[in-house]
Amino acid sequence: REVVCVGKIADIFAHRGVTRTLKAHGNQAVMNSLLEAMANTRDGSLLFANCVDFDTNFGHRRDVSGYARALEEFDRCVPRLWEAMRPDDVSIISADHGCDPTFPGTDHTREYVPVLAFGAGVAPGSIGRRASFADIGQSLARHLRVTPLAHGESFL
Repeated sequence: REVVCVGKIADIFAHRGVTRTLKAHGNQAVMNSLLEAMANTRDGSLLFANCVDFDTNFGHRRDVSGYARALEEFDRCVPRLWEAMRPDDVSIISADHGCDPTFPGTDHTREYVPVLAFGAGVAPGSIGRRASFADIGQSLARHLRVTPLAHGESFL
């Protein structure tokens, strides 16, 4: 299988398990590279992107209006993502930690983060509060039909 990382995500995982890295700086560039990769990868590939601007430029700097603008810009990308998906694709949008721009200080602020999933096999509605980030991994393992992980419960 191909594992394509867009932005700095390959660095976060020390390039382990990554078959291709696409460098991109800024949320818009990351999304553009992700959409291009979607058009140029085989079925069964895993594409993994990191929109780091939310964290670096707005969350840690506590820039509420900048964070809001970045969310609105990202929101405009979601229909493009949806349109680029193949019939058997799944998209999962989440974060690795919370970084509330209204909270004092510059550290991470929350353990709970949103999870938005759509595409093949995703039932509409709330998946509730998840017990672990491992639930995302287990959901991907199920979708990609690979060996189940030791931890996590699929929400697909």
